[in-house]
Amino acid sequence: MLKYTEKIRETAKRLLAEKKVDVFIGYRKGTVPMMNEPLLVNHPDKVDPLYWDNFCGLNLCNYLTKRTDKIGIIANGCNSRNIVTHIIENQIKRDQLYIVGIPCEGMIDHRAVVRAVKFKEILGVHQNGAEFTVKGHDFEETFEKNKFLQSNCAVCTHRNPVIYDEMLGDPVDEQTDVNPYSDVEKIEAMDPEKKQGFFTRLISRCIRCYACRNACPLCYCPTCFVDESTPQWVGKSVDPTDTMTFHFLRAYHCAGRCTDCGACERVCPMGISMRQFTKKLNKDTRELFSWEAGLDPEKRPPLDVYRPDDYNDFIK
Repeated sequence: MLKYTEKIRETAKRLLAEKKVDVFIGYRKGTVPMMNEPLLVNHPDKVDPLYWDNFCGLNLCNYLTKRTDKIGIIANGCNSRNIVTHIIENQIKRDQLYIVGIPCEGMIDHRAVVRAVKFKEILGVHQNGAEFTVKGHDFEETFEKNKFLQSNCAVCTHRNPVIYDEMLGDPVDEQTDVNPYSDVEKIEAMDPEKKQGFFTRLISRCIRCYACRNACPLCYCPTCFVDESTPQWVGKSVDPTDTMTFHFLRAYHCAGRCTDCGACERVCPMGISMRQFTKKLNKDTRELFSWEAGLDPEKRPPLDVYRPDDYNDFIK
């Protein structure tokens, strides 16, 4: 990971010094271990905090919407696919961007690590190849990275950036032996009552903080439907019906657009696996329209176009 950190700093410094970009967007170490933060740098002398390791799980594309300056940005598979989506949806222009590609082998699930050390306070983390070591006041433990990947990373089939101007490393092998929708298939096999019970339990801990919405690079509407008052689409309380309405409607707003970056789950303070909503829609768009979001800036998403051979079994 250190080699990528140095390459990112060198690249950002060069791009800013040569005036090829006005700002460079990357990551820095967070004030809390395993919680790296987005960082915007606007001067070549300020690149030293830039950092890269397997805890850079937040999606940087939140910082692209409606910008007018020239931007350099770090892009792994997730970030690059959301960049493509933003280009398609006219949130940013391709010629505004200098995309620095970086291959990715997955981000570590910080909650899984906390559980593994029995909720002891972690004061430091050190990565060494396929392993990482966590340290606290009275303990030090080493784990295998691949056993602690975020759930979306464990089944990711687009680890390399799909669009870039410069690549900082050799592409990694894509996973071909995973079924990204195995959990969705189990839910699909349930009868209606069990499905209702599953989703009711899933969102039962939701406190309506909207961290998932705020972290999602697709939620860039000036006014979210949950904040509308005339008309009011959904109540403000934690009533189960209002909460379910929020999660279902947000998921449908992401239909055909979600890249399964996992930012929503990573920031949820209650640890809710709300990707269960969006993954079902991702599966449907793939099966019905042969579509995966963010792979080609020249193609329109399935809900944005009409084709005579589109799936239409719902028409009787």
